[in-house]
Amino acid sequence: MSDLANKLSNPPESKAQALGRLVEILDRQNIDINEIGSVKRVSLYQSLTKDQDGEAQVHDLAAIQFSPKWAEGPEWDPVYQGPSIKLPKVTVKQSISNWKKCVVLPDIQAGFFRDANGELISTHDPVAMDYALTVIKEEKPDIIALNGDNADLPEMSKYRLSPAFSLTTQATINYLTTLCAQLRDAAPHARIVWMEGNHEIRLTNYIIDNAKAAFGLKQGNTPDSFPVLSIPFLCRFEDFGVEYFAGYPASQFWLNNRIKIIHGTKVASGGSTAHKYLGTEKSSVVYGHIHRREWAERTRGDWDGPKTIAAISFGCLARVDGMVPSTKGGMDLDGRPITCVEDWQQGLGIIHYQEGDGPFHPEMLPIHDGTMFYKGKLLGGE
Repeated sequence: MSDLANKLSNPPESKAQALGRLVEILDRQNIDINEIGSVKRVSLYQSLTKDQDGEAQVHDLAAIQFSPKWAEGPEWDPVYQGPSIKLPKVTVKQSISNWKKCVVLPDIQAGFFRDANGELISTHDPVAMDYALTVIKEEKPDIIALNGDNADLPEMSKYRLSPAFSLTTQATINYLTTLCAQLRDAAPHARIVWMEGNHEIRLTNYIIDNAKAAFGLKQGNTPDSFPVLSIPFLCRFEDFGVEYFAGYPASQFWLNNRIKIIHGTKVASGGSTAHKYLGTEKSSVVYGHIHRREWAERTRGDWDGPKTIAAISFGCLARVDGMVPSTKGGMDLDGRPITCVEDWQQGLGIIHYQEGDGPFHPEMLPIHDGTMFYKGKLLGGE
């Protein structure tokens, strides 16, 4: 037998030798054996070549096919999506039958002045008042609370007044009487509460200062009726079932044990009036007087745990363009108000509450540039 036949008939190198050759292959390719994931196939075979003298040479060869370890995924537990969960259909509606509702109308400042043609121009904002009536008709509240300064009464102010505001009080009385009728028509079963503010009390103070003998006069033989020179009598509150809370600044109306409505006396700039109330009140309070929208809350420890109180101003329903006489307003040479920027914001509020010591949830409805979003719809504007 020839040498070539003898070489070819001999079995290839042992498995140990073959594995050694595989390690050599990996080493030549700079492949760390620890980086090998799974081995797909190992081939051991022989090849035949001729050397330079033409002699046949037999070579033992080895090949390995593998996948890297990283192809099989990480060794640590990967992050997967949470389990697939199918929720049942829920058709039960939560009952809110034990919740009450109050709509708060802040600082209307109803009043008028006369333009150059003698026509009456309002200091309250008719558009904002239309929005308020729309909300009341839609919400059907249990209570409507007007929290003071609903009449401006500039003729009875202690401040200097131009002739443009003269002889406008009767027009104001007529407007407010009509407003009471509109409120009752919009909410036939609601309790309507009118808080006395520092502007309503102008009428009382004016009578005491200028016609004391007329103070407190009532219709004959009606000792329990309103004085004839009072807002409740002149605006026919009894005809429309409107309650008047006199006694500014002490008067207050409690919605439940946790929140009350007042007109208020505090004024601070930079949105900090709410913090003044939070520093003195032990319960939540809705206040007016400042013509700005503010809302702040504080949580303090009490004997039975943490207690959160809120101080909220829903803004005003008066005009905010300088037409309401104010310390920052101005007049032209004919004594009529000129347009100016007041740090006032329009709006109104809704308070959902439970009676007694129950919770409450306020909702603010801002009015911006004559428009208001309400229940997903834009009132006013284009």
